[in-house]
Amino acid sequence: MTKKTNTKQWIALAAMSLGVFMGLLDVTVVNVALPTMVKDFHTTFTNLQWVLNAYTLVYAVTLLIMSKLGDMYGRKKIFLGSLVIFVLASAVNGMASSLLILDIGRGVQAIGGAGMMSLSMALVASNFDGRDRGLALGILGSVIGVSSASGPLIGGYLVEHFSWPAIFYVNVPVGIIAVILTVIYVNETPSYGKNQKIDLWGMLLSAAGLFAIIYGLIVKESNPHLSWINIDVSGYLIGGVLILVGFVIAEMHVTDPMVNIKMFKKPHFIGTIIVAFALGAGIYSYNTFLTALMQNYIGYSAIQTGIRQLTISSWSLILGPIVGILSARYSKKWMISISLFLGGIGFLMMAHVISPTVSFAELWPGMVLMGITNGMVNPLLNTTGMEGVIPSEMGMASGLLNVFRQLGTTVGVVGLGLIQDTQYETYLNGHLGSINMPVAALTGLKKALIEAGPFSGHGIAFSTRVQQSDFAQEFQRVVINAYDKGMSAVALTAALVVIIGGIGATLLLKNHVESTEIPIKED
Repeated sequence: MTKKTNTKQWIALAAMSLGVFMGLLDVTVVNVALPTMVKDFHTTFTNLQWVLNAYTLVYAVTLLIMSKLGDMYGRKKIFLGSLVIFVLASAVNGMASSLLILDIGRGVQAIGGAGMMSLSMALVASNFDGRDRGLALGILGSVIGVSSASGPLIGGYLVEHFSWPAIFYVNVPVGIIAVILTVIYVNETPSYGKNQKIDLWGMLLSAAGLFAIIYGLIVKESNPHLSWINIDVSGYLIGGVLILVGFVIAEMHVTDPMVNIKMFKKPHFIGTIIVAFALGAGIYSYNTFLTALMQNYIGYSAIQTGIRQLTISSWSLILGPIVGILSARYSKKWMISISLFLGGIGFLMMAHVISPTVSFAELWPGMVLMGITNGMVNPLLNTTGMEGVIPSEMGMASGLLNVFRQLGTTVGVVGLGLIQDTQYETYLNGHLGSINMPVAALTGLKKALIEAGPFSGHGIAFSTRVQQSDFAQEFQRVVINAYDKGMSAVALTAALVVIIGGIGATLLLKNHVESTEIPIKED
């Protein structure tokens, strides 16, 4: 029998949503603060890269561990502890007097972010039942979609008006509110691990394997001209895969495994993982390239870019609750599939309009379809991922979906970046030679363009020194066309990724899977 949902449960949802919003926002919000940090720390963008990488690495590595701890000892306890860690680390980051302290603080902050994110879906599912569970998970999906896309807007505003520490300090009051609401209103789930032993080897192997793969991808992203077979890249990637193979073998022989490998024998669950990966590799990773296009080439400021990207993120707010209601009546499988195909059309539209004179007026129709896809799929993925999962493994199911979404984003940023680099360099190599300019200037500028990469090409082409040369206009035209070729290829690849995700959803997801009712502890 379905219980009537009360106000306390919706306040509990607000508390969990605040935690998820902060955790995901801090994956992207730092990007717009990097130029200010360069000046304040008197350093380079290269040295600041670990402010981003520390969070990404630790976040991905600890997602599964925090999920398992929540399943074993109570999701509310681990979620609450993660909130406290996140708030304290945010305060330390805001006060950081050196880059080392900031890097360490970001890593600690990521542990809190991973705990909040990995347990949010399972905790929401355990605090709601019946149709209201779908609505609540839909709202949480909205929050996930909005937080991932609103980093440039929120970060740009805070940095412009209060400087970079504000992006961390803002988490403190919001986090304190979330802690208080969680303590009072969120119901605990049973501690399923009372009679279980901690699978220490499973935790170590999963962390080491994910670390190696993510780190290898980060090395490749930072050094796009390094070959895939270079030991600095392939060593980590191959090592990571071998460690994860060892993890799977170990889990099959452990009495109380960290991950129940049998979950991967269910086509429906495999389908949700494919969708999560496609969402990260297509939608979220493309945001990085879209932001660079709008800021570096079209010329919008961080805030102007963020406002225009509301064309994408606002759909999550609009559609989340609606999708939660519709999912109780209609096939989630077909809603996910059709939404992903719509996203593919949106990317194809953007690939078609990209040109040296492209503006927001031409981009927004494709961005709307991209936003609708994100707004539809995220909440549906949350609900679908929880279907058919036994209560004791819901935290792990949530964690796995988030791992594959994060892994997809990392793979997407690297993969799309390599495709952009290849198209960019191919065009430069084929067209720079036709410009009437001194050989020394051609050699030096070509080297600078390739080393700086597509994101920075506009700054080189329109630098004061180049502007004063006789060949400026022709040189700038080639650079912009090279960038456009790369961006078109990126959009086409993103379209292919989400379409494959749609096909995977069509073939593997089931129309209906019985949801499991979860016992809760009334506080």
